[in-house]
Amino acid sequence: MHLNALKTLTIAVAFGYPLLGATAATIRPAAELPARASVADVVKASKPSDWRALDPANTLYMETPAGRVVIELAPQFAPKHVANIKALVAEQYYDGLAITRAQDNWVVQWGDPDEKNPKPIRHAQRTLPGEFTVPMQSITSFTRLPDADGYAPQVGHSNGFASARDPESGTAWLTHCYGTVGVGRDVASDSGGGTELYAVIGQSPRHLDRDITVVGRVVSGMPLLSTLPRGAGPMGFYDSPDKNVPIKSIRLAQDVPEAERSRLEVMRTDSAAYQAVLDAQRNRGGPWSKVAAGHIDVCNAPIPVREVGK
Repeated sequence: MHLNALKTLTIAVAFGYPLLGATAATIRPAAELPARASVADVVKASKPSDWRALDPANTLYMETPAGRVVIELAPQFAPKHVANIKALVAEQYYDGLAITRAQDNWVVQWGDPDEKNPKPIRHAQRTLPGEFTVPMQSITSFTRLPDADGYAPQVGHSNGFASARDPESGTAWLTHCYGTVGVGRDVASDSGGGTELYAVIGQSPRHLDRDITVVGRVVSGMPLLSTLPRGAGPMGFYDSPDKNVPIKSIRLAQDVPEAERSRLEVMRTDSAAYQAVLDAQRNRGGPWSKVAAGHIDVCNAPIPVREVGK
């Protein structure tokens, strides 16, 4: 079952690159921000309360030969699929599977490379009805961007996830941005369940919004995915088994010994610090920029991630 139609500042603030070395000793008060603050300035001036730790119960570690990819799950937006992915992880379904597709400017996809003799599933489900949208009232946090969007009436962030909503229909959904993790499916909307997953490595394919179930985003390890050799087969699939990239394991962070966990924090998207990050990007602060765009796209709104406790 395949997905059919289916960036970084040196301070590493955007889309899954950990910000290293940001400790309490480097943080400056907001009053010290320069008039045209850059994102780096804002991050340095942030307070501990501007950051949140990843929830170990909703964080996946995908171990590849090149290193760890950390994925934050979004159960508010796809509760049944997230629960099913956790069930697949619990029975170690993904262990020994592979990354089978790397399509340039599109996605990296992983799952069972043997479609004729698929790996058995013991307790989880192979397919589920699509969770393309959820009722707006089920999303407890939404910080709206004032910038216009071509795909949705309103866009913004829901507890760290780029999202959109339509007050007229009363629905909300996660947007297809760089690093987004979604569920591969066939033509039928109920033909995916989490056995095939993908991460967006191209430029924001927003036309996929509300047509595929989105379950989370990569917060660390995107370079391990985005730099993979591109597949030579149709739609970027690897054309021979030896080119597949093996997956050692996928585990929930809560099931990994604490000493082996990734110490990551994400800037709270409902914080004043994150609003300053958006302003810095929207107005292109810093000495290098000569023209301020005065606009930011929801998929170009960096969410700082930092590694702590080193």
